[in-house]
Amino acid sequence: MYKKILAGLGGAIALNLLHETIRKNFDNVPQVNKVGEEALNKALGKADMKITDKDQLYAATLAGDVISNGLYYATTATTGFNIVSGVAAGLGAVMLPQKMGLDDSPVAETNQKKIMTVAYYLFGAVVTKLIYDKIK
Repeated sequence: MYKKILAGLGGAIALNLLHETIRKNFDNVPQVNKVGEEALNKALGKADMKITDKDQLYAATLAGDVISNGLYYATTATTGFNIVSGVAAGLGAVMLPQKMGLDDSPVAETNQKKIMTVAYYLFGAVVTKLIYDKIK
């Protein structure tokens, strides 16, 4: 099981490295972090809490993202359905924010952002499977 978790974390880290590199160097690209930051503060608001420091909010969101995606990939992308796993995660990242009362424009404003968001999550799933196949 620990090998699946390591592979999942590797895929999640690869996903975030790809996202951050592209986000910081290009315009009109997905900003998945913005959706995560809004979701985190919305959840914290239920407990009368909020993270107001921009850097702390970013760090907390990034940590939560790596952990949650790592666990997701560990349980789904280490099987034969790794491509489906990545596409499903990407489609969820595009389609669920609006249904959850969040601003979906950072990931769904344009077709380019939608496609790139799905591609990011697919990339994470494929990296997870490659890592897992090497260490199992």
